[in-house]
Amino acid sequence: MFSKATAKFVHQIDPEGSLIHVSRPNDSHKLVPMALVVKRNRIWFWQKPKYQPTDFTLNDLLQGDKVLRAGVSVSDFLTYEGTFGDAKSGKVDAEAASVIKIGLEGRGSSKLQSSFGKLKKEELDVKELLHDSSNRQVNMQHVLVQQMQKRAELLAVVKERIFTTDSCSITQTKKEQCTLQGMLGLAAMLGSSANVCVKESSNIEEDSDVSLEIPSGTVVAYSILELEIKKSGHYDICLQPGTIGGIEADSIPGSWSSDECLDTVDSMGNGQKALNGTQEMELAPLAELAQQTRCDLFKRLQETLRDRSALSCLQLVLDDLCSGETLDMAKYEELSESQRLSLSAMLDQLRTGGHTENGQCVVPAPLNAAHLLVSAMEELPDETLSLLSESRPDFVEAFDTLMCMFKESSESVSIRCLPVPLQDNQAFQRAEQLLSSASVKLRRDTDRLWTERGSEAGVLPVLLRLSTRGLSFLCKGLK
Repeated sequence: MFSKATAKFVHQIDPEGSLIHVSRPNDSHKLVPMALVVKRNRIWFWQKPKYQPTDFTLNDLLQGDKVLRAGVSVSDFLTYEGTFGDAKSGKVDAEAASVIKIGLEGRGSSKLQSSFGKLKKEELDVKELLHDSSNRQVNMQHVLVQQMQKRAELLAVVKERIFTTDSCSITQTKKEQCTLQGMLGLAAMLGSSANVCVKESSNIEEDSDVSLEIPSGTVVAYSILELEIKKSGHYDICLQPGTIGGIEADSIPGSWSSDECLDTVDSMGNGQKALNGTQEMELAPLAELAQQTRCDLFKRLQETLRDRSALSCLQLVLDDLCSGETLDMAKYEELSESQRLSLSAMLDQLRTGGHTENGQCVVPAPLNAAHLLVSAMEELPDETLSLLSESRPDFVEAFDTLMCMFKESSESVSIRCLPVPLQDNQAFQRAEQLLSSASVKLRRDTDRLWTERGSEAGVLPVLLRLSTRGLSFLCKGLK
């Protein structure tokens, strides 16, 4: 609830800026000026990195006993109150072989109210920091540096932080109603071993009203400056926006632990090169699932697309499962009972086929494919997700075919080659809307079709293509 409120706050006041929202109130005391934060780049180039505050400051990392005392300025920031609400409903009737037979219908509403009150900003004097630390070196034997050299992570220092000045509150109100019928053989929610559960009919009603009191001095957002650390211990502070730091590797001279290809992703150039067709092939295992399983997954994913918090939660769970980490059940606090059941059923279907090699569990290919698909969809705008959530299987397949045609053609395609479902005027308009939501305009004349990418498109066309390709694999043969 705290993470959701701070994320909304940052999205409202600094949507394209450098501020990072604080996920846990327990991290607040760590986020002081010059505190060290670990930045972990994600698997795919379009994903936003993760940030983890540490218990150390830049002083702890440097050699010598002299303490850096760079100046810090404090100023009034703004007063903030926000209320966000939504209403949702959905129905799924599905059967997957003899494993899962379920009818699920739910409706509900939620409201999140954040009252952070008067906020202040504390900012590091970067010029003074550069002057005082110009002759200092990093202790390369420090435990934090040693651990990070083994991972694709980098270090950054906190430049500024935004914090509350008075006690304030976050309130979330939820009303949920869920009806289940004929559930059989549903595996235990996110458990490692399957439990059998039989229910003829069940009604679940859930009302919750949770209020969280936030004390004075709680950090809600912060910004960072990344560090570029060489093997010798010399380091630089990355001052230019978008500049990526890292720790020089031991194995290859001049190489860095951070993924440098993440530095720039232009309107399709670097994104197109980074995609390179490989990720599209990684989605193919979805097409190998049983037809009823694909049908069920398609419907459940469409339901998930209608609730961004549920989509983000699914992405986090897939991150953990595909990296072999232990699932953190705290990530489910934002989900309703019906969403948890639906998520559990999806994961059970995707995890079939896993096996063990040399004592290590191998992640099933469909699970990896779903991870890629969900990670791409999570980065899409709300309008795109809404259109995909309402699209019929035949339209999704036809739109994917159209995207492939544009990919293979350097200029334009013939209208006579347009997939049959898109020859309907209403369906063609939906295709135009879908492309437009990704900052791509669909143009046509008498007998030709072509696309024009807007300057703000970025990687959105790539993500849309990945999303429709993955969904189309689930749609094959469905009506």
